[in-house]
Amino acid sequence: MSDHHDHGPVTRAGETADDALHHAEHGGHDHGHGGLGVYLAVFLALCFLTTMSFLTFTPYWPWRDQPQVGWAFMMAVSCTKALLVVLFFMHVIWEANWKYVLTIPAAMMALFLVIMLIPDVGMRNRMVSQERALHMARPSDVRLMEEAGAARETAAHGAAH
Repeated sequence: MSDHHDHGPVTRAGETADDALHHAEHGGHDHGHGGLGVYLAVFLALCFLTTMSFLTFTPYWPWRDQPQVGWAFMMAVSCTKALLVVLFFMHVIWEANWKYVLTIPAAMMALFLVIMLIPDVGMRNRMVSQERALHMARPSDVRLMEEAGAARETAAHGAAH
């Protein structure tokens, strides 16, 4: 007798033990992974999201003067792409419910670590060495660089017309 008779069959919702035995005896592998269409749709979604990320570096991006908006947008797109890859290409979407036992505590720990690092990032310039302070960018330096970049863009735009 095979091993599954000793421990009893594993059944799915709406399936009797006899159905599960019949399924196991006939070597059925009912993975239900959606087929090629699902993978192509996910691939096209990943291509679209990559194009959207690239959009933030083009003149068509409406928030060019607000880099934080672009960063937030790219982080959202990156997280969405990672989620699609993990769910479909790593087959997590078709796993049993035990996946939540692993992912929810890990996600909570990751969020906890990010929150715990906020004070370090916010106060990283509070106590620095004299040498580092000499080489740090000052707001006036950043403003000068932005003005020079805007002047260069204006000159290039004027030369094109």
